[in-house]
Amino acid sequence: MQHIRRRHLSAAFAAWLLATSPASAESLYIEAGRLIDGVTDEVHIGQCITVDDERIAAVGPCETLPDGARRLDWSAFTVLPGLIDLHTHLADLGQSADLAAPIKASPAETALVGARNARVTLAAGFTSVRDVGTYRGLTDVALRNAIDRGDVPGPRMWVAGAYITIPGGGGELNGVVPNEQLPPDMRLGVASTPEEAAKKASFLLDRGADFIKAIATGAVLAIGTEPGAPELTVDQLRAIVRIAHARGKRVTAHAHGAEGIKNAIRAGVDSIEHASLADEEALQLAKRHGTWLAMDIYNGTWIDDVGTKEGWPAEYLRKNRETTDAQRAAFRRAVELGIKIGYATDAGVYPHGLNARQFRNMVKYGMTPMQAIRSATGHAAEEMGRGDIGAIVPGRYADFIAVKADPLADITVLERIDHVMKGGVLVR
Repeated sequence: MQHIRRRHLSAAFAAWLLATSPASAESLYIEAGRLIDGVTDEVHIGQCITVDDERIAAVGPCETLPDGARRLDWSAFTVLPGLIDLHTHLADLGQSADLAAPIKASPAETALVGARNARVTLAAGFTSVRDVGTYRGLTDVALRNAIDRGDVPGPRMWVAGAYITIPGGGGELNGVVPNEQLPPDMRLGVASTPEEAAKKASFLLDRGADFIKAIATGAVLAIGTEPGAPELTVDQLRAIVRIAHARGKRVTAHAHGAEGIKNAIRAGVDSIEHASLADEEALQLAKRHGTWLAMDIYNGTWIDDVGTKEGWPAEYLRKNRETTDAQRAAFRRAVELGIKIGYATDAGVYPHGLNARQFRNMVKYGMTPMQAIRSATGHAAEEMGRGDIGAIVPGRYADFIAVKADPLADITVLERIDHVMKGGVLVR
């Protein structure tokens, strides 16, 4: 009897192992009805994509099925590169009325929540994300590594490790306990001087961060800070940039206020998150320096609607109202000026998996549908310095989405993805 039970348990374990192991990519020949490649404004008809292992081997007119390849008929769909979100918080609990929620959850629980967030993000068609910080420092590194090993499903992640912030600044968990009593993993990036800022940047890069996130102004969703107020100084920001760039890594700066934006650009950062209160001088400076803007112009609506219903702190709601319309006006002006803009949502403030809701706002506030799509594909890859994602061209990862309707006629169809492929493996 015990022998039979052991045999059954072994069979069950084998089945579980098979189900949880990462699927292997195969040779595919994908027939696309319409193809948007992510790097041009053309819509290609009658194209087939050859996939070998994880990568795109060829793109061209459909011909004879290559030897050993399996045909995948997506002739009824518009096929696009897998989408990229440049501002997410997968490895975190998500926003709520409970200020203490991040400290109540252990690092292990936070990582498990992150695994769920990663799964729904991938299913929504976002095959790559830049994850720009977590209160539980380095939890994002662990989640990225788990996805890379195939332990959990999720998008390709590039992570910040933690926020580099002044004491009590926009990257701290303020208003819960005295900040010096917070767990050490919640203060990995706190810095008071340029020397400390440089050390924190080196610390995070040494422990697996892919880039650095610096808090240049106060935050909407941080107690006791004001979005318009500069925080990290120009000297601190320069120290961070110097360390990161010397190691071939990029720096993005959380900056709502105009002075903080200008400080960050003058310090040499590669991109600005939010840019809510950017004035004309700040926008012209961004254009002149080639600095990318990552502007989350949907989630102000979510904060106002859901935050009000759920009783989020009045300070949050007030600051959100003061920045939402201003940010959308700055976005429209940035589009007019031809400033480089990447797709960035702040998912985690609103539920993961709803990342595509921002497309409609980008079109409403000045972009064409194709510009919005390219902001989340080829342009987003360019902002991250990645030549392996974001486009349907040979050599890149075989990351695709497919939708039955035409996103150029109705951008909201990207909120309802029919098929997702990551690295040549069909996700849905």
